[in-house]
Amino acid sequence: MRRTTRSTFGLVAVLVAALACGAPETKAPAKVPSSVPAKPSVPVELNILDVAGNLQLTQGMIDEFVERHADVVSKVNYTKATAPDMPGKLQAEQRGGSSQTHLVLTGTDGLASVIEQELVLTLLPDFATRFPKLNDNYLPAAADMQELAQGQGVTVTFYPSGPLLEYDPNVVQDPPATPDELLDWAKAHPGKFQYAQPANSGPGRTFLMGLPYVLGDKDPKDPVKGWDKTWAYLAELGKYVDYYPKGTTDTMKNLANGTANLIATTTGWDINPRVLGTVPAQMAVTSFDDFHWVTDAHYAVVPRGVSEDVLSADLALIEWMLTPDQQAKAYDKGYFYPGPAVKGVTLEMAPQESQDAIEQFGRPEYDSLIKDHPQETSLPAAQQVAAFQRWDREIGSGKTR
Repeated sequence: MRRTTRSTFGLVAVLVAALACGAPETKAPAKVPSSVPAKPSVPVELNILDVAGNLQLTQGMIDEFVERHADVVSKVNYTKATAPDMPGKLQAEQRGGSSQTHLVLTGTDGLASVIEQELVLTLLPDFATRFPKLNDNYLPAAADMQELAQGQGVTVTFYPSGPLLEYDPNVVQDPPATPDELLDWAKAHPGKFQYAQPANSGPGRTFLMGLPYVLGDKDPKDPVKGWDKTWAYLAELGKYVDYYPKGTTDTMKNLANGTANLIATTTGWDINPRVLGTVPAQMAVTSFDDFHWVTDAHYAVVPRGVSEDVLSADLALIEWMLTPDQQAKAYDKGYFYPGPAVKGVTLEMAPQESQDAIEQFGRPEYDSLIKDHPQETSLPAAQQVAAFQRWDREIGSGKTR
């Protein structure tokens, strides 16, 4: 997919990097809401860091805000980094007494690290008046993802990720509809099914987190004590997997060149690579019967140490990004399909370029699948780490490359 800064580094790497950096010697104090003006005293120059590939969805929103609100923001400087690098960067700045990074766009991996290390400001409920009826305006599943932020971030984009299976219809004539059928297919076609290491892959971890629901495990939210069926299934399936790529892009390339004929995917990883030509347009997608969506989101977080004027501009920008007209830009070219986090945003509201891409490369069945299947939040940080560690130890050991 384009802009490879999308966060494909797992929570394990994020938290290991975070521990290595250590806690800040002194934490910048929280902001008193009453001291933050409704509008900056002078227009501010914002430095925005993206560690999730989120700018692909939101840069148009931000650029238009600057264009229309020159009295709030004079200029925006964009930088990109990986989620594991972000905590150390913020810590170094905050040790210096102020944050040169004014706003961070992050996925759940980076979110976990900044919450754990107290690197960002509490936005909710401290500044709830800036976001009237926030939870009411979110799509229900996006509101659930907002809970994972623990008030220290605001959900700006959202999608029901997967798990889905993508395949070459010229080779796979009867795609699997259940985990048992997938296992039978893998046995009959050894080495031709792939998913990437879950800690480094959105489709990989969505496949991992989605299996407990279709397998009927005891507790889909507890990978340590509640996934007996899932771990047994993955071990058996692994007998017919040659190796696990370290990233999703490799699985897409392997599907395109025929090394693999069936891979784990998500709505965004299905649509966007076909828009870009990385994967042939004719590739098809299927889902398990009675599956549950595992949802994903991106968040805006504000580092400690920013000035009151910068925080004022951040809050105004985030509020702008959550308006329906701006949210429509999150359809992009299917990168996070659908993308909008708030209610009432239709494809017809999106830029023509987005409409054209989705019309040509989207899947009409996605709307009904999203409507008709339950949506479950991703595992919280600690549970994801536990799941990734066990997968690395028991499933991927010696076969990840």
